[in-house]
Amino acid sequence: MITGWYAERRPDRSAKAVIAVTLLALLLVAVVPAALLTAMIMMVLGHVVGGLALFGGSVLAAAVALALAGMTGMRHLRKLVSRASFHVVRLDGRQYADVAEPNGSDYTDVLQLDRSDYTEVR
Repeated sequence: MITGWYAERRPDRSAKAVIAVTLLALLLVAVVPAALLTAMIMMVLGHVVGGLALFGGSVLAAAVALALAGMTGMRHLRKLVSRASFHVVRLDGRQYADVAEPNGSDYTDVLQLDRSDYTEVR
């Protein structure tokens, strides 16, 4: 029987998609050196265009997979943060009113600023 805590810890469908895309991107990045070696061998044997196409295609596929993994990961992270159960609170200046700034300093060249000096936008 799965309790509520374990049910929340299981990855949902979008998390599984992010993991799959990330693993594909890592696999394609790991294949790039092998494609370079294969392309070099092809070029030495006289297939210059084919070797360049092989290496360029592998780099292009790895770059596209990395971009896709980054975009899906950021979308998934935004979804997690926007979920109400995650409890992320954006703080503004009023919520820091009870925090006292230190009065004294050991440094002689420190300029104490008033709150209006650094909250004004110019």
